[in-house]
Amino acid sequence: MSLIPYEIEAYQVQHLPIVKAYADKIGLVEVVNQLVPTEMEVDAGTIVLGMVLDTLSGRSPLYRLEEFFAHHDTELLLGKPLPPAVFNDDNVGRVLDRSYTIGTMKIFTACAVRADKVFGFDKQYVHFDTTSKSVYGDYLPPDGQEVPFTITHGYSKDKRPDLKQFVLSTLCVDRAVPLWGKCEDGNASDKRVNNTMLSTIATFMAQHGVAPGAYIYIADAAMVTEDNLTAAGDTLFISRLPATYTECGRVIQEAVTQETWEDVGVIALTKPTQHRPGTSYKVSERTVTLYEKTYRAVVVHSSAHDQRRQKRIAREIQASYTALQTATRGAAKQDYFCRADAEAAAAELRAMQTDYHGVDVAVEERPQYGKGRPSTRKPREVKALRYRLQPTLTERAAHIAKKREEAGCFVLLTTVPPAGELAHSAGDVLKAYKEQHGIEQNYSFLKDPVIVNSLFLKKPERIEALGMVLLLALLIWRLMERSMRAYVDTTGTTLTGWDRQQTDRPTAFMMVTKFSAIIVLKGGQQRQLAQPLSAVQQRYLTALGVPPTCFITPTSG
Repeated sequence: MSLIPYEIEAYQVQHLPIVKAYADKIGLVEVVNQLVPTEMEVDAGTIVLGMVLDTLSGRSPLYRLEEFFAHHDTELLLGKPLPPAVFNDDNVGRVLDRSYTIGTMKIFTACAVRADKVFGFDKQYVHFDTTSKSVYGDYLPPDGQEVPFTITHGYSKDKRPDLKQFVLSTLCVDRAVPLWGKCEDGNASDKRVNNTMLSTIATFMAQHGVAPGAYIYIADAAMVTEDNLTAAGDTLFISRLPATYTECGRVIQEAVTQETWEDVGVIALTKPTQHRPGTSYKVSERTVTLYEKTYRAVVVHSSAHDQRRQKRIAREIQASYTALQTATRGAAKQDYFCRADAEAAAAELRAMQTDYHGVDVAVEERPQYGKGRPSTRKPREVKALRYRLQPTLTERAAHIAKKREEAGCFVLLTTVPPAGELAHSAGDVLKAYKEQHGIEQNYSFLKDPVIVNSLFLKKPERIEALGMVLLLALLIWRLMERSMRAYVDTTGTTLTGWDRQQTDRPTAFMMVTKFSAIIVLKGGQQRQLAQPLSAVQQRYLTALGVPPTCFITPTSG
């Protein structure tokens, strides 16, 4: 097709039509409009879609949203021709305010439910975690005004204790697809947030058609407190037992001493490389008693030892050597008048061993001779004997090796049964817990400065509404990645990844790079691609389940 002779406009659309196609799949605009009615010149769903597109394009601050659409084909990306001016500060602010009034999580949950119906999420594992997001400014609410959460100083996971912050908690299924999220106070405790989630998760999962006992709650070590274990009730869970519990050290020592390991091997799905070798695991099943209740405990040993712990052991070994060297140096200069005293002192030195070093002590005779030049014709006459100690420090190699092995261990606490429905072996418990890194990758996405520029909004209500937009963007991002991986798994094929290498673990970011040069030419109401789609791009579209016409044919959501 050739364009008729209208004035030609060129738009670098990149991957954004694909994002629009996925927003249509989950009915994003429709759901938002049902929940957030407005009398504005543009509907709330289109404003939210615009913010999601903006977020997944590299994220411009909201005060430049109008400028963002000034350089895009709004009819292609939004399903209707709109002037960029509709995305002015006032309209965007009104939608954020209205979304907060309706309930941001009500809106997001409705979109997530629709996505679940379309894609059919695996909800056996439910992952929960929190992160902090630093903000600039004072954020002082008007006197007497209630706010949804307090922006204040707290433990900064951004390593910016000088800035105020808020905490974002999320609940994900199917490895990393968000189903729920909420903004919390900047100084909110992970332990308290876990408690709130555990108290309501059964009701929440029931809304998604999942009965109690049919899912496993997975969280980090902050979950393990007396109150949280009580709140968990019959909820099956997997968490990490904090090292501060005596039971943690006990079962690790037992596992290392008794050497009752079960080899799990390498469980990472990413293929090992020369610079990033695969980590192998072994597990040992134990039991622990916490607050008068017995739990399964899975001791895990990793071949990639915790570097921080290994460095601590190295420091302790050096400190042990220095302390013993100082203590024995003075004793080595002491003269003893009888062997019994010397032997007694040697015994005291030998008893000074530490966890890392022992002290070997030899008693050396030191003869004392009379005055004058010794005769060459007869031996020197010994007038008296004195005794000195010769201490030698030796490493307790076997004990140090045991300490190093213990340092490479951690303990998983779980109520998941080893037999029956939802049975998990010790290795299965570890594999399920390791998927927690997916939600941590979500936080990398949400905190990426390219995705989330400095949050400048001065109202906590608008920050909460913006958090909803970010979660919607994350939902679509994960859905695209999920679709590609499902295609690869079901067809047994691969896609072209980094450096033109084939991969069976495609990511959304990989896909974005493949479409970075897509340009659409528009003349009147006709559109065409500046260059035909490559074989790689067509393969990605097939994996995504999106037709090539998404780049040239506008569709209403």
